Amino acid sequence: MFSHVMIGTNDLDRAKTFYDKLLGTLGVPPAVVDRHRIFYRTKTGTFAVSKPIDGEPATHANGGTIGFLAKSQEEADAWHATGIANGATTCEDPPGVRDNGAVKLYLAYLRDPDGNKICVLHRVP
Repeated sequence: MFSHVMIGTNDLDRAKTFYDKLLGTLGVPPAVVDRHRIFYRTKTGTFAVSKPIDGEPATHANGGTIGFLAKSQEEADAWHATGIANGATTCEDPPGVRDNGAVKLYLAYLRDPDGNKICVLHRVP
């Protein structure tokens, strides 16, 4: 359904440093830089970060969350710890299992340095 997800930043260099480290914990290669944007491409889709084309400041989406997939709880924990170590702040509940009876998910949430809400998800077998 989705070809890509793009969020805004006010500091492209800071965003690249942050997301190269963060997404590296999930095995995603460093970003490709294209003018005012950076792209992370995988077999399952593209995540991009861009300075706003209209020249206005980037703002985060109130109520929006971008989710990344982790292969394990340990990978999710490394993602979260790497985010905190590189300027993100934790938000929502602490990293852990959310069990609704039918599905168990291991989730961790962060706000990136621009305030975008991101999470990592691991489906617990």
